[in-house]
Amino acid sequence: MVNNKIWLSSPHMGGEEIEYIKEAFDSNWVAPLGPNVTGFEQDLEAYLHNKRYVAALSSGTAAIHLGLILLGVVAGDEVICQSMTFSASANPIAYLGATPVFVDSEPDTWNMSPEFLEEAIIARLEYGKKPKAIIPVHLYGMPAKMQQILAVANKYEIPVLEDAAEALGSSINGEFCGTFGDIACLSFNGNKIITTSGGGALVAKANEMAEKAVFLATQARDQAPHYEHTHIGYNYRMSNICAGIGRGQMKVLDKHIELRRSNLEYYRQALSHIKEISFLDEPEGYKSNRWLSCAVIDPSSGISQETIRFELNARNIESRPLWKPMHLQPIFRNAPYYGENTCEELFNKGICLPSGSNLANDDLSKITRVITEIYR
Repeated sequence: MVNNKIWLSSPHMGGEEIEYIKEAFDSNWVAPLGPNVTGFEQDLEAYLHNKRYVAALSSGTAAIHLGLILLGVVAGDEVICQSMTFSASANPIAYLGATPVFVDSEPDTWNMSPEFLEEAIIARLEYGKKPKAIIPVHLYGMPAKMQQILAVANKYEIPVLEDAAEALGSSINGEFCGTFGDIACLSFNGNKIITTSGGGALVAKANEMAEKAVFLATQARDQAPHYEHTHIGYNYRMSNICAGIGRGQMKVLDKHIELRRSNLEYYRQALSHIKEISFLDEPEGYKSNRWLSCAVIDPSSGISQETIRFELNARNIESRPLWKPMHLQPIFRNAPYYGENTCEELFNKGICLPSGSNLANDDLSKITRVITEIYR
């Protein structure tokens, strides 16, 4: 019998994606751009209650890169970034020759600490370096404390680039992640809540910013019968085929969110008898899409998150540690860091469990049974 692997977060098609792709083929819109791109952007804008303007791009990383350019970040500048995140949040800062300034997490959401954010700003001002932007991240779909972060940002007049790559559909008091910052990024990578195979989007408060992002993403070609360029451009636009997948995925987004939220509740209930395992609660008014179901493991019993990860792997079940903080990464070892050790503790004790919206009850039962056996 084949022992099928249980993946951490695999793509989950809804069925209608193929219709948009077929339409693109039938009309020969297989080159970049096309009606699916415009349609996907409109679908996203409608989902965000038409409070923002969207530019569909080749990746979430491209969205952060263009977002920083639109905010005027250049070589020699400093950008404050959440330390506990995937490297794609920080790498575009380095693309521009700027320096990331990393900030610790707070324990309520695992995201950027507003207190350490302000400490970092004050310290950088004392060095004569006013940060050009702030990048908070909604980690694993849990919204960051955006009201407090925005209050600090507004106090010092620093724009916010919101990394909502993992948080499409998450909200605070009914306001969607991706609509709090001056600019935001979304990701549709293969493991995200919905996918376009590979892709992302820039979300902007001002239509001019979205239009400028599209201009830069299409090689910054000026209006002329020949190829005229007065700006450095990039090949960052989403293709019509990928956007077609996205249009079909939008139809099942809310369903996928509820399925992932139910995964977390299954784990919480099935493992409630193990006092060494805890899950992050939602603060009042917060709704997480629970992109990944993450647990913190108390190692006092001699069982660590690595014990669990190795045993799951031996049973053909994929899991992984929480993100290693950026200030601990060799490539960023010389970057400033402000905080204590919250994100380090989370990295040392945290594990991401399988979370796909296509997990079967048998899969969830197997996962929790393996973990229970470990503690027996």
